[in-house]
Amino acid sequence: MAGYRVLDPEGNLLDGAHPRLSLEETVEGLRWMLLSRAVDARATAMHRQGRFGTYSPVRGQEASVVGSAMALDPSVDWIVPSYRELPALVRHGMPLERVLAGYLGKGKAARIPDEVRLLPNQVALATQLQHAVGLAWGLALQRRPGVVMAYCGEGASSEGDFHEACNLAGVKRAPVIFVLINNQWAISTPRSAQSAGELHRRAEGYGFPGLQVDGNDLLAVYEVAEEAVRRARAGQGPTLIECLTHRQSFHNTTDNPRRYLPEGWLEQAEREDPIRRIEAYLAAQGMWDDATRAAVEAEVIEQVEEALEAALAMPAACPTDLFDDVYADPPQRVRRQREELLGRTED
Repeated sequence: MAGYRVLDPEGNLLDGAHPRLSLEETVEGLRWMLLSRAVDARATAMHRQGRFGTYSPVRGQEASVVGSAMALDPSVDWIVPSYRELPALVRHGMPLERVLAGYLGKGKAARIPDEVRLLPNQVALATQLQHAVGLAWGLALQRRPGVVMAYCGEGASSEGDFHEACNLAGVKRAPVIFVLINNQWAISTPRSAQSAGELHRRAEGYGFPGLQVDGNDLLAVYEVAEEAVRRARAGQGPTLIECLTHRQSFHNTTDNPRRYLPEGWLEQAEREDPIRRIEAYLAAQGMWDDATRAAVEAEVIEQVEEALEAALAMPAACPTDLFDDVYADPPQRVRRQREELLGRTED
């Protein structure tokens, strides 16, 4: 792995490094990472039981997601996610029970609250980036203080939507930060089969900075993201951040990575585990030990179980939910379609 680092893989500060995150903030970041991993475990188990929708674990990418999200101000900034950013969404104000409700088919119960500056994730690869740039451009036109952080993977960077979004962002100097989480695999397609060049260097062609960071280093990701947010707030335009990391699990719960990953790949990924790295750093600073970890893990597991219980109690989706929150004044053809669907449902 390469890219800008503050910590080495064993959790030691590099010579001359001065972390911008305080020790207390670093503990907070670690807690978000542990919460994410607890959700991964619970969601995967429930999917295997047929009780949960298709799920994409964050495991192995927690530092990239949490470190970047910690640079944002939830009161003014926006997040446009892909599908592996759960801890960022919850930190930004999305109730965990609503996130889980979406995987449980609870329909309106999973709706994003009006006060949370978050766009729903997209189904098609990379299409969220177009929305992110439009949102950021709109904020700039309205002279509002927020910036937009948009997430995607290296697979999305092979889509035309990625290039179109980056091009428009550069032209309009939109206050958007593209966080490209390069976990080396687009499902079963290796990074080497997608591009011969380094992905962060693409930003140069669009007229804005591109940076590469060790995505397993929480402190480094935060520093790079904080600087990108500062630039965007100051009207200096977009930044592309490539986080080099590993996907320590399957692409999603329908996938079997052992069928295509080279021998030893997952084991190497686990040796560079971002949680283990930040725990070692905090332990050396006297801020983390086995008892502290046990207490935090018990706390986050309780939080996950309470959120899951609340999500399970929410009402299930109904067919007419398809038509709600789309038009303020639905056209006649949509009203007719809704009535036809409602009639078939009642029959």
